[in-house]
Amino acid sequence: MSCAALFVTCLLTANTIAAKLIVVGGVVLTAGIVIFPISYVVGDVLTEVWGYGAARRVIWLGFACNAVMVAAIWLGGELPPAPFWKGDAAYAEILGHTPRIVAASFVAYLVGEFANSFVLAKLKIATRGRWLWLRTIGSTVVGQALDSGVFVTLAFAGTVPPGVLAQIVGGQWVFKVLYEAAATPLTYAAVAWLKASEGVDAYDHDTDFNPVRL
Repeated sequence: MSCAALFVTCLLTANTIAAKLIVVGGVVLTAGIVIFPISYVVGDVLTEVWGYGAARRVIWLGFACNAVMVAAIWLGGELPPAPFWKGDAAYAEILGHTPRIVAASFVAYLVGEFANSFVLAKLKIATRGRWLWLRTIGSTVVGQALDSGVFVTLAFAGTVPPGVLAQIVGGQWVFKVLYEAAATPLTYAAVAWLKASEGVDAYDHDTDFNPVRL
């Protein structure tokens, strides 16, 4: 339960603060980068300890919570402001994402998260539970590549030159993978503690990997 709560919190927080653009090492990123990769770390822990089925439920929980948040923000923007309140334009600029950006975010989230969980679960079987670092980083390489590629392409294709699109995707992908690698000691500690305290270490030998099965 605590892992699910942390996963959803990271997701919603990242999507809220993503309206701010920052520059890290010459690469333009959203402020959501400071916390969004943590959702992948938590997703790795969920899959490693409880298996793909548990991660699948939490991924859909995050999707549902994000949909509720987006709907609530949209509804709040549609409500008429108080005559004395001067922040309506700022509210719309910061929180009023365009439908294209929202759709791109939802699709990229599902593709990236499910790919990450699937690859980690398969690698766990292939490595017989060894080399956790290889599984977490390897799954992130795939998941974050898909997440960044799908989001940037769907959100900005046709409005940004292809070369710039590739730079944005590459920059975000590299940063997120390095983030995951740096968090490896934390992942090891969390996995070891949860496996010991929960008494579980799932292997997805007979798992149905259909992402829409709940």
